[in-house]
Amino acid sequence: MWRAESGSDAARSRPFAEHRPTFLVLVALVLVSAAFFMTVGARGSWSFVLPFRATKLLAMVLVGHAIAVSTVLFQTISANRILTPSIMGFDALYGLIQTVLVFSAGAAFTVAIDPLLLFSAETITLMGFACLLYGTLLATGMRGMHRLLLIGVVLGVLFRSVSGLMLRLIDPNDFIVVQDRMFASFNGVDPTLLGISTILILAATLSVARLVRVLDVLALGRDIAISLGIDHRRTVLVVLALVACFVAVSTALVGPVAFFGLIVASLARTLVGSRRHATTLAAASLLAMIALLAGQTILEHVFHFDTALGIVVEFVGGIVFLALLLKKGAA
Repeated sequence: MWRAESGSDAARSRPFAEHRPTFLVLVALVLVSAAFFMTVGARGSWSFVLPFRATKLLAMVLVGHAIAVSTVLFQTISANRILTPSIMGFDALYGLIQTVLVFSAGAAFTVAIDPLLLFSAETITLMGFACLLYGTLLATGMRGMHRLLLIGVVLGVLFRSVSGLMLRLIDPNDFIVVQDRMFASFNGVDPTLLGISTILILAATLSVARLVRVLDVLALGRDIAISLGIDHRRTVLVVLALVACFVAVSTALVGPVAFFGLIVASLARTLVGSRRHATTLAAASLLAMIALLAGQTILEHVFHFDTALGIVVEFVGGIVFLALLLKKGAA
């Protein structure tokens, strides 16, 4: 099994020591953003305001962390820094689920469904889709990964096409309900779902924490990882399963956020400038929390809910995606 060289054991055992000032600033910004979100514009009884905002705050922290971590993991195993898990068709499948529900049962029935039942069904469906898709990784190496990515892209196009056809056939009032569910929203998150989501995301995070050194080796490439004793195929499947868990839970909880992970993952790598996953994952998670908390606060108290945070994230993320493509093409 791969081990660090003895001359650098001390440095490797403290991955955050070199970037301690950066992480102190990030943690401070998270706390300040959380404080502003909880207190700015608060009116009425604090016994009502604080629990209500705390629910939204926890949802943003969980979703930000899940999306950031899943994106960094996915970019590591795909060996590509401009891809996100959304390329696998998760957001398209989520949109198809919402469209099928409204198309077959109507908007009134869809809105009245028990949130826990709907959350469970969506999470199981997304995870099941991921397991079937990852089952196509029968071949080893990047050939299998490329095939997986291609199948994900094709299925995503298929899901969007079917959703588009149904949206043209449904009642205009039902169409509004579907459109509202297509973008991530942190308003009205059910507290019961937060407890379940916290347990699932925490369990996945602990699993990732045990793999950080293995991820550092995976980032070196398949051949090097195998030569250093890593079971590459098995490890990639485990990481893909963790990515699926993060994405499925966060999407079922608040809706799809396709490009947000790309933004925070790119910023984290630029900020810490390290290949160590321990620092990159932590930085991406903290940046995601800052972006969501600060963004939601600005959206509520500056723009007065004139748009949805998910729409802003998609717009900015699209620009970052194009910039990375142009940068990679010019390199």
